[in-house]
Amino acid sequence: MSELNLKGSWNELKGKVKQKYAILTDDDLKYEEGKDDELLGNIQRKLGKTKDEVTNMLSELISPSKDKKETV
Repeated sequence: MSELNLKGSWNELKGKVKQKYAILTDDDLKYEEGKDDELLGNIQRKLGKTKDEVTNMLSELISPSKDKKETV
């Protein structure tokens, strides 16, 4: 599992997460420095995903893969 660097960019990322997963509330996405595990746990419980799945999801939103292409 890769480590997430949430400092500084969390407000922007939080907006992307809320757009993609409308079920998540501001309380679910409350982030305090040093409490990454608590944030991941909140998201994990709400979405029913593993910690690795949540970490990968957030990593993808931080820097989307350039290999993904839309098919028409």
